[in-house]
Amino acid sequence: MTRIAITGHRGLPPQVEADISRTLDDFLDQQTASGPIVGLSCLADGADQLFAEAVLAHGGGLDVIIPARQYRAGLPRESHERYDQLMEQATTVHRCDHDASTSQAHMDASTFMVDHADILVAVWDGQPARAHGGTADVVAYARRSGKPVVVVWPVGATRD
Repeated sequence: MTRIAITGHRGLPPQVEADISRTLDDFLDQQTASGPIVGLSCLADGADQLFAEAVLAHGGGLDVIIPARQYRAGLPRESHERYDQLMEQATTVHRCDHDASTSQAHMDASTFMVDHADILVAVWDGQPARAHGGTADVVAYARRSGKPVVVVWPVGATRD
């Protein structure tokens, strides 16, 4: 069983999301050809939810890591329904011991994911993190930990 964690950007334009979804599907096709998979995700809007949906569509299990008790409330309201639907399909839910959904809580959740994964998929434009615990920080942690990192970013794509 291959355990695959996700980190990535939020607030992606629709065309970028569509391109990323196709790339994630291709990557997961390759992974499932070798055996079963489990996806690890915090289910944030954007890359996390796209990845979780793709893992489930490929017959994989979904392990959800909740960074803080107030995490869902801090997500954009329009992503709550999708978040709830994915939570219902989770095989396992791990809750970090934070109340507020802070940058440190997000980094702690990401560290947990990387530590419990075989591979990290990073939906990342290659730019520095905008805040502590951002995608670049998670990629750097995974690389320091010796975890393979697969970067997914459409050529010429931009984010807000």
